Amino acid sequence: MVLLFISGLGIGTLGTLIGAGGGWMIVPLLLFGLGFTPQQAVGTSLAVVFLNALSGSIAYMIQGRVLYRMGVAFAVATIPGALLGATLVQYLNSRWFTLLFALLLLALAGLLLRGQTIYGHAHRHPTPEELGSLRSPIMRMGILLSFLVGVISSLFGIGGGIVHVPFLIVILGISVHSATATSHFVLAITSLVGTLVFLRNGQVDLAVAAAMGVGVLLGAQAGARLSLRMRSDPIRRLLAFAVLVFAVGLILRHVIS
Repeated sequence: MVLLFISGLGIGTLGTLIGAGGGWMIVPLLLFGLGFTPQQAVGTSLAVVFLNALSGSIAYMIQGRVLYRMGVAFAVATIPGALLGATLVQYLNSRWFTLLFALLLLALAGLLLRGQTIYGHAHRHPTPEELGSLRSPIMRMGILLSFLVGVISSLFGIGGGIVHVPFLIVILGISVHSATATSHFVLAITSLVGTLVFLRNGQVDLAVAAAMGVGVLLGAQAGARLSLRMRSDPIRRLLAFAVLVFAVGLILRHVIS
């Protein structure tokens, strides 16, 4: 339990700093360290991710970094995707899906490292008008991407942040600090929905979730405060490294299995 608390502390700090939630680190730990089944690992991970996202969101809201209109719209789009993913994970075991997903993450990591965006360019961020209207192309694209992130998050038990933040930065051109804060806000909503589904199925280890949860609650506050002292470039590179590690882990799991 002490080791789980310490792990949660580190995961909460890093996950909140880069807006990725931490599920991408928690699932391998539960699978290979504690011998959980995939369903138990995903369910327990989502519970811990919820606590991380809730704590981090409160800190980011106090800092005034959350784009609320975008966050609510994306969360609403992500919820049905999370429900679909939580259902599919009970039956789906596609190695090819995992490999293709990993290759997509590698491409996103490469763009993050180079500081490139698909929407506009690295120094041109969407205007407040574009972010405030549901009719704008960028918001419509973001809603579609959020639905897909919801599916992916429940399939892999990652909370979605490790995918959502690169999407917001690379594809939509959102600034790094706004992307990490808004992603955490969305995570707090969607991970709760996914957790409730797995909890109903008896696939959440409450003791493990509680031990790691205390750690991530404290770590998330530390990560949010640390982000105030860091410029966007180091955070973007940390995110790129995290995405790269996660993608390589998926590929290795694909090859080994």
